[in-house]
Amino acid sequence: MKLKQSKKQNVKLRIGLSGPSGFGKTYSALLLAYGMTKDWSKIAVIDSEQGSSNMYSDLGNFNVLDLNEPYSPSRYIEAIKTCENSNVEVIIIDSVSHEWNGTGGCLDIHSSYGGRFQDWSKVTPQHQAFINAILKSKCHIITTTRRKVDYSLDPGTNGRTKVVKHGTKEITREGFEYELALNLELINDKHLVNVSKDRTGLFTGKPEFKITPKIGERLIKWCNSTTVSKEDIYEKINSCLSVSELTKLYNDYPNYQQTLNAEFRAKKQQLEQLINPQNFSRNGNHTNN
Repeated sequence: MKLKQSKKQNVKLRIGLSGPSGFGKTYSALLLAYGMTKDWSKIAVIDSEQGSSNMYSDLGNFNVLDLNEPYSPSRYIEAIKTCENSNVEVIIIDSVSHEWNGTGGCLDIHSSYGGRFQDWSKVTPQHQAFINAILKSKCHIITTTRRKVDYSLDPGTNGRTKVVKHGTKEITREGFEYELALNLELINDKHLVNVSKDRTGLFTGKPEFKITPKIGERLIKWCNSTTVSKEDIYEKINSCLSVSELTKLYNDYPNYQQTLNAEFRAKKQQLEQLINPQNFSRNGNHTNN
């Protein structure tokens, strides 16, 4: 037993994408994965959605493992291992909902044991083994999760009310989100997402956005960045000699963009004032304005 200083290294992301049917979970997951790899052949989809990922085969030559019933935790674990042994970098599990309530999933297994409360003691270890396979994987993993659907009557732009579909509770065992570094909820059929959990700090407090490969690029850059303290970044900001140098620093450390936003802005303003010709006299001496 030994204490050591914390250090971010070899981070493997666990990302969740949830939403009702038709909101773009599979498509968004593929764009995210491509941004992380820049190589479609390094992406594998464990598809329990009746081959829905094949609808996007025109995007690139990603790999697909068709997972049919029974959707037991052990079969999901086997699928994850198969993908890992194929030397892919990102595994998309589309979707984890079947592991919970699909044919042969955890709810079915619980019923087969008798459906009593005490029977969960036999099911929970199987579900936890599935969770552990995700957490211990050598690959980045993106999971998609179905959400129960609800509807509301909302005012439209033409003054008429319209029926709007909403996602409510995720269809998986409660607490699944706690295992993720980043959880994104698709909120409409325009593929906009809200962030419900963000350990990276890249999207905390940001408005809704659409998932593109650029989001995956930001995430992989965060994974690969070395651990640098807030004080180190503050010193780097002060030592910047140009706006372009400051901009590069800002982009290189996205996890400090929010916490040191005021410092970045102040330094940018200072540098812009220095290069403004109005701040200098004709003989080259700096004015006191």
